[in-house]
Amino acid sequence: MAGIYIHIPFCKQACHYCDFHFSTSQKYRPDVVQALAKEIMLQKNYLGTAPIETIYLGGGTPSLLEAGEINFLLDTIGHHHTLSENVEITLEANPDDLDQKKVQALRQTAINRFSIGIQSFYDEDLIWMNRAHRSGEAETSVKRVQDAGFENITADLIYGYPLLSTAKWEHNINTLFNLDVPHVSAYSITVEPRTALAAFIKNKQTPPVSDQQSAVQFERLMQRMQTQHFEHYEISNFCKTGRYSRHNSNYWNGVPYLGIGPSAHAFNGHTRQWNVANNALYLSSIAQNIIPAELEKLTPENRLNEYIMTSVRTMWGLNLNKLDSIQPGASAILLKQAQQFFNNKWLIFNERILTLTPAGKLYADYVAAQLFFDAV
Repeated sequence: MAGIYIHIPFCKQACHYCDFHFSTSQKYRPDVVQALAKEIMLQKNYLGTAPIETIYLGGGTPSLLEAGEINFLLDTIGHHHTLSENVEITLEANPDDLDQKKVQALRQTAINRFSIGIQSFYDEDLIWMNRAHRSGEAETSVKRVQDAGFENITADLIYGYPLLSTAKWEHNINTLFNLDVPHVSAYSITVEPRTALAAFIKNKQTPPVSDQQSAVQFERLMQRMQTQHFEHYEISNFCKTGRYSRHNSNYWNGVPYLGIGPSAHAFNGHTRQWNVANNALYLSSIAQNIIPAELEKLTPENRLNEYIMTSVRTMWGLNLNKLDSIQPGASAILLKQAQQFFNNKWLIFNERILTLTPAGKLYADYVAAQLFFDAV
């Protein structure tokens, strides 16, 4: 099995915290859509004969595409790949795009899962983030998608930013529970270089982000999700039983995937590649039948560290047998490195599998970094 990710590099406006690749001008959108289809053809052999289990349209803002453009891209994939019978096809969407006309048009596509970028149910927070939608649109977009017969929905929230009080965070969580969304992705806000947020903090136009606030709100999120019987299956992801994001779960489990579009990444188990993050250069290269990608051949050290980084974040944990399949004897080395985290109860060890404790989940990135192999 394998997955395909398509990067749609357009947005109506730039969120202050975002450092993903996108353009706020849609002038070349038709050209990019054509180039995406051509790259799908050019890359048709990257995944071999593996059936495609998941397709994910991300960005950027894929919900800016018309239904006809989405069908065109999905039909192109179907022409060059074998799709599994129950393929999961996800569309990232902003609430302001999901009006009744758009949702009805999307019923005429093969989209069967929505990832809706809500972030907050407070207008002042959305304005602070420079989001294009408002709180009323957030709620109605979810209800509209549900009324149209789509059940497989995830909603995104952000926490840890200065405007988010404890009461507001509780309200955001409760609103999603009341909307009966089966999957929630929640992210602590990060201050990335070269973003508007980084500049605002540097110029003291907004208070700095508080790690303590993020930790407290993350702990409260874990508690609330548990009371509603959501599985905490990855650091930022919670779902009702069995309602995992299959596409993202495959990332964390090391399943090969092909990335299509400017800035998109691809991985086949032995190499990783990533396309140029520039729309004009991408278009020019594809027009010449050239994939504008850099390629990295993964060393045993790379493969070990990638597996550690992704697996330790999940409820399925880090399997020492799999570690040894990458590099014989690696598990013995890692167990010595992990001892400090057994002692402080951030990691538990059961049947050759290491998993984070609730306390350890606050330090997932740090734990993974400390377990990395410097040399093999």
